[in-house]
Amino acid sequence: MPLALITGASSGLGAEFAHQLAARRADLVLVARSSRDLESLAEEIRERYGVAVEVLVADLVAEDGVKSVAARLADTAQPIDLLINNAGFGLPLRFADNDIEDEVRHLRIHIEAPMRLMHAALGSMRGRGGRIINVASVAAFIPRSTYAACKNWLVGFSEWANAEYSRDGVSITALCPGFTHTNFHERMGLAPGEEGIASWMWLDARAVVRDGLRDAARGKALSVPSWRYKLIVAATRVLPSSLVSRAGRRGRM
Repeated sequence: MPLALITGASSGLGAEFAHQLAARRADLVLVARSSRDLESLAEEIRERYGVAVEVLVADLVAEDGVKSVAARLADTAQPIDLLINNAGFGLPLRFADNDIEDEVRHLRIHIEAPMRLMHAALGSMRGRGGRIINVASVAAFIPRSTYAACKNWLVGFSEWANAEYSRDGVSITALCPGFTHTNFHERMGLAPGEEGIASWMWLDARAVVRDGLRDAARGKALSVPSWRYKLIVAATRVLPSSLVSRAGRRGRM
């Protein structure tokens, strides 16, 4: 059976990835900060799908946490076939008003951690084959403070790495959903409907994960679920940057 490692696996898109992959008979390594939430999800998946589930508790903001996950990715005795870099959190858009230490932690989990985990995964995947999915965002194409800047880096690096390492049998896909129904916004202290975004803009987590897995299987460097967001991304490439920046001020994520 293939073996997938998912960061940020205890809730949201991470948990949805775990369910969909287990339904396809993949064994899992689940990574998150909360031991209780991880163990609960692991037990549920074992009982429902009958697959093997390993739990790895790690805080990817901390250096020790990243090192422990990187070591698991580098283990050739039980090699990882699919890495999903999903861990992350959001901050308010007002950079100058945010605590700078929060911004540094935000940078670490959205850029440093995926970069280091990709490096570890590539070491064991090159020549053998494998896939990496980096969960980015449509925000990568729309200026929205440091969150968008981090996701823009992740998209650009994924596109380059996909072209560079496809010759070694490894595909790297940046998954760029728009606003998606998960607990991401609740963790920022926002109640449902408080984001100021029209209902038609919201995506279903199951569809986002399904599309991301499909595009990764096809070796695509970029996956943008939903025609609505495909049109938005296309528009950002031709509209004046000042107009795109103004559009990015909508919502509170």
